[in-house]
Amino acid sequence: MPDDASDHRSLGALLATLPRHLSERAALVGASGRGAGDGGYILYWCHHAMRVRENPALELAAELAVRKRVPLLVFSSLAGANGHTSDRHVTFRLQGFRDLAGQLAAHGIPYACALEAPRRPEGAIDRLAARAAVVVTEDMPAAPYPDWSASLARRTGRPIVLVDTACVVPMNKVDGVFDRAFAFRDATESERGQRVASPWPRCEALDASWPMVDHGVPDVAWQSLDIAELVASLDIDHAVPPVADTVGGTAAGLARWESFRDTRLADYARDRDDAALPGVSRLSAYLHYGMVSPLLVAREAHARGAAKFLEELLVWRELAYHWCRHVADHSSIDAIPAWARRTLAQHAADPRGVHPWERLARGRTGDRLWDLAQRSLLVHGELHNNVRMTWGKAVPQWTRSPEEALATLIDLNNRYALDGSDPASYGGLLWCLGLFDRAFAPEQPVLGAVRPRATEVHAQRLDLEAFAESVQRRAQPLRVAVVGAGISGLACARMLADHLAEVTVFEKSRGSGGRMSTRRGDYGAFDHGAQYFTARDARFAHMVSSWRDEGVVAPWNGRFAEVGASGAEPLEQCRRFVATPSMSALCKHLAEGLAIHCNARVDSIERRDGAWSVRTVAPDGAPSVHGGFDLVLCTAPAPQTALLLGACAPTLAAVASRVAMRATWSMMWASDRRAALPFDHAEILTGAAGVGESLAWVSRISAKPGRADDGLDRWVVLARPEWSEERLERAPAEVCPDIERAFADLGATLGVDLPAPIHATAHRWRFALASREGGAGSMLDTASGIGMAGDWMRGTRVEDAYLSGIALAGRALGAAAQRVHAAAACRAARLRR
Repeated sequence: MPDDASDHRSLGALLATLPRHLSERAALVGASGRGAGDGGYILYWCHHAMRVRENPALELAAELAVRKRVPLLVFSSLAGANGHTSDRHVTFRLQGFRDLAGQLAAHGIPYACALEAPRRPEGAIDRLAARAAVVVTEDMPAAPYPDWSASLARRTGRPIVLVDTACVVPMNKVDGVFDRAFAFRDATESERGQRVASPWPRCEALDASWPMVDHGVPDVAWQSLDIAELVASLDIDHAVPPVADTVGGTAAGLARWESFRDTRLADYARDRDDAALPGVSRLSAYLHYGMVSPLLVAREAHARGAAKFLEELLVWRELAYHWCRHVADHSSIDAIPAWARRTLAQHAADPRGVHPWERLARGRTGDRLWDLAQRSLLVHGELHNNVRMTWGKAVPQWTRSPEEALATLIDLNNRYALDGSDPASYGGLLWCLGLFDRAFAPEQPVLGAVRPRATEVHAQRLDLEAFAESVQRRAQPLRVAVVGAGISGLACARMLADHLAEVTVFEKSRGSGGRMSTRRGDYGAFDHGAQYFTARDARFAHMVSSWRDEGVVAPWNGRFAEVGASGAEPLEQCRRFVATPSMSALCKHLAEGLAIHCNARVDSIERRDGAWSVRTVAPDGAPSVHGGFDLVLCTAPAPQTALLLGACAPTLAAVASRVAMRATWSMMWASDRRAALPFDHAEILTGAAGVGESLAWVSRISAKPGRADDGLDRWVVLARPEWSEERLERAPAEVCPDIERAFADLGATLGVDLPAPIHATAHRWRFALASREGGAGSMLDTASGIGMAGDWMRGTRVEDAYLSGIALAGRALGAAAQRVHAAAACRAARLRR
């Protein structure tokens, strides 16, 4: 058996015999301990070259397979998006995989695609790579792909061949790191000129007769696959929905390129900087995932004399690819030039107006140009390149440090942009902090000597109204009724509205909040439902962090205990949060700008004239009818949802009817003397003497951050569901004395004589706790346009309610986008005929 070094040389020698236009693009990493020839096939792991036409990696893999006389297998996986695995990125990639499957089938090339979405790429790729003679994949220099390729080689002992599929001038042909575009332009001028003028050679190996490979990955019925439903079922970030007017795949990408080439390319040099005009190709996402070949685009642009377009494509874009290949940590502030780091550090203490992340992400800073740019990113997944530069220069003014500015830029871009994590994106983002640039005088606040680009100056040379019209464009109008203004309903409505849906929320109570609501009266404010919440899910924790910066929530660092047979013991420490100055403040924050009808109990949902109508009833019995909705999304408690959807969506109603919800009574208690209990919040165990059968928890409202200090000691006491349900139909005045006595008994058990209350009243929560943990989080009947969500579909926590509402909004927007994509495909098919 050959050793690692000889095996490496053997494969390297074989690569050297391949056609020059392929071999010059190949880089070998890893070495096999078993010999590169003892595997059953050549595996092409395809993630950033989702095409057959002019794909150097696929052609190289085919050439190796023919020469080794082994089968060829192409494999893709949903693993490894860009650190932000969301509905948007996964949908676009799945559309690309579906298109690729059709292209490969036309060549008879076996294809396997794993449709799970793990956080890391290990899984099917390890099993397939371990059985392969050689693994071929794209040479994508942006993180995390270089590490993943090297790690795969270490884990499986297989050699990995990285192939440059993205650059016209291969990265292997350029030595060193270039820090200025003019230097890179000069160094690559000769190579560029030769390559754009030459046709791409035909690969006869692709026409070989390929045997099927027993790969063990479940087959995908691509033609019947419901991508929106699959995406909704994955445990990913549903807060970033698909882009309705950009569909993934080579066919869509080429159609966009050909339309631009034939109608706008000639005017590119004149129109490219004006974001109010359709003057750019909008090809970036297709180039990022390799759905369209940059080799083909460059040749066709060269043939039409589009020098300025080629400057952007072949100099600035490829400069960023080459730079990323040599600078490993390109998401670090250390990646920018020393002069830029120095000047930014010197101005790090300059005054700045910090905006919380959510305000930035939603485009709500108050700077109109910047907000429009961000909303283009949020809704359409793209940002005009000239505006991107101004957008990026503003962020350091609104963040605490240069490091935070860069992290925010990368987060916003990678989270929302369809080309997120592309090397060209990193090049553009870091340019905003001095990369590929020089120092400018005089120095400015915050940016120092880094080139300034003020939004107000840019706005003066741009038709803001025309740009706004472009940003606010809708692929298809969407009118949605949301039933319920608790956390779930508000999160759902907020996300839908941010993505240009017209949303109306209906709430039967006099205000929003549900179990996050606050009761106010002569004795102050009582959070008489949820007392605090945790953030265990990373998706929710990210939002909580921003709400903290906004001042909407704060950590509650109180004394927490559990009371059992042996008394009060400190409760396990975990991060607990409360909204400030009351729990309802978070609901008000989510509800800002939404159309909410309170005191409007939804009585029925009916189909009228091709749309949904919602009939509501006011407290005085007066009915109202609200019509014209495309979707009705119910976030009420399960029993109410089952009753409301019984006639219009019986399948959903049946699911909701199987979920029981427990009732509880709560008491609001106030005294003008402090209760000397040894905790601020206590969970009561069933073994607690005298009170374990009646009380669930007690919580000191006045100990929470942000609450008014008026000298009153306010508590909320929650009874157990079993105890509460025995007294379910009693009046509050009957139940309150029983809870009050139990609270006094709790104090006596702990040796504390509670002071007499000056106020005590009870409130019944008929639907307080779900009888289940875990679940899909949301359901949507796309045929009828009826959906449902709520904490009862995931668990019992506030974060379950939030994530459930987001999931339902994601389903609704994903289904709407899929309808737009299907309609566009039908139109394209008719044109082809």
